[in-house]
Amino acid sequence: MGISTAASRPRGRKPGLVAAVAVLIVIAGGFAFTAAIEMKNPVFLVRFLFTPRSEVEALYDTRMIAASPQPQPIPEQLRPLAATVPWKGNNADILSVLRETRTNAFLVMCRGTLVNEWYSEPGKKTARESSWSIAKSVVGLLVGQLIAEGKLSEDTKLAAVLPEFAAGGRFDDITVRDLLDMKSGIDVSEDYSELKPFTGVGGMQITTELRSYVMKNRTLAFPPGTRSEYRSIDAQYLSMIVARVEGEPLAKVLERRLWGPLGAQDDASWNLDHAGGIERGFGNLNATPRDFAKLGLLALAGGKVGNRTLISPAWMARITTPVAEAEPGWMYAALWWHPPGHEKHGDYSAIGVYSQFVYVNPRHHTVVVKLSDYGSQQDEAELIDVFRAVAEGCP
Repeated sequence: MGISTAASRPRGRKPGLVAAVAVLIVIAGGFAFTAAIEMKNPVFLVRFLFTPRSEVEALYDTRMIAASPQPQPIPEQLRPLAATVPWKGNNADILSVLRETRTNAFLVMCRGTLVNEWYSEPGKKTARESSWSIAKSVVGLLVGQLIAEGKLSEDTKLAAVLPEFAAGGRFDDITVRDLLDMKSGIDVSEDYSELKPFTGVGGMQITTELRSYVMKNRTLAFPPGTRSEYRSIDAQYLSMIVARVEGEPLAKVLERRLWGPLGAQDDASWNLDHAGGIERGFGNLNATPRDFAKLGLLALAGGKVGNRTLISPAWMARITTPVAEAEPGWMYAALWWHPPGHEKHGDYSAIGVYSQFVYVNPRHHTVVVKLSDYGSQQDEAELIDVFRAVAEGCP
């Protein structure tokens, strides 16, 4: 019996050992596979899957954007939030709407003064949040500055500024104007499904070599300029154009051209493809709520900070004049959105997936900032209705 018992022990351990070895092989294979295709490793992918979308900054290498040497706090005159707002065909308590849509920060500025401020928890007031595609609208402002200074034009071709990306044929006809209005036709899908992490915009989010990724994806779905389809790769190319024209990283261009002059109170950051690499300019700008609010106040003031013009009147007119339907019912212009009903309300917004908004309503002199961890593109039109109701309360 002793012999049979002793002999049984290795057999008893063998399935566990085999399973452990199998897991190690799978993990090693996963690391080898992701390295071979220039993507983040499996550990990153698991962490990304379970990290709140507002906090993904912590997963990436970043380049810092220093706070302004002359920070300018937003004037405050706080009052209670509106009691009820329209919500999906009914009236609802605004706090219940904010909680339902997993809001982290909600700010309302009326005539340049902060009148409402709500946070899901105290630390959110000073925490950096990921902007997602709000970053695109920031890139649009930087492009406008370069055009006003004659460093670019809307007719400038992508391949003229970034000649290494020339592909021949119609691809080389893509202009800055096409990229601004989502009319490039570049065939990189805007699919946020976590089941397709290595393709389309998902691949842009997790590649470790962004230049290589966009280089490999230079096919066209339609001829440039013929129609509009929302694509993050258009904003990525624009961010790379800005960096090339200015001869410095995108984050440093933002720091010098906007963050400092705006009087940003806190450091921001921009996620990179790898340490010392390039910014994911199509998204991944991280900042505190009040500094995001300053971007909206800049737009509301017609591109001015005090008496200083940061964005030319011509470019503000470009942003506020919708020219393309990038999504059904949603108009677009120079990387800014014009939501359904904008003809009546005259409003526009920077919008990021997972419910990030810098909403501007010039008719009611209002800016609303909402930073969240909500569903992908979920209830965006309904939230615009909430913002409009809040704006109508601005005297």
